[in-house]
Amino acid sequence: MNGFSYRPPLEGFSLPGIRWCIIALLMEKVFVTQSKEETRALGKGLSSFLLPGDVILLEGDLGAGKTTFTGGVAEGLGVKEDVISPTFNIMKCYFKGRIPLYHIDAYRLEGQNIEIGLDEYIEGDGACFIEWPQFIAPLIPEEKLEIVLKNLGGDKRQIAFRSSSPRWVSALEKLEEAL
Repeated sequence: MNGFSYRPPLEGFSLPGIRWCIIALLMEKVFVTQSKEETRALGKGLSSFLLPGDVILLEGDLGAGKTTFTGGVAEGLGVKEDVISPTFNIMKCYFKGRIPLYHIDAYRLEGQNIEIGLDEYIEGDGACFIEWPQFIAPLIPEEKLEIVLKNLGGDKRQIAFRSSSPRWVSALEKLEEAL
């Protein structure tokens, strides 16, 4: 089930006298993990490619493994604290690693005023992981990595990485080689 697939996010189209051609490709890389430890290890592997200013969207139902995955990222960054879900806090910050890690859970912001300063972290000096990003969509930059986690039963997870950024396409190819 692991593998790459390429899909254009938009089709080309024409208007009278104007021809549009969009060449952006969306890369998707899918992994299947068999345990919480493998899910954490995948997050830890991703951490070596993170740079200040990176935005990673985490999508998946409750219990899909978003916080477990982020805990692996934190471990890979050298964070010693336990990563816990920021559901009731909206955001947890971990500063004692290679770069800061900002973990946002926007679930409670549905239909609320989102102008609460989150953009300072999303555009900040660390890597920003955002759960339930659809509730703060206006704050999400175009350059991002989307990670969709799906519970396949027990501790087994399907984890799909999606991006049209050449940087992430390259990083995900290297991540696959490293695993």
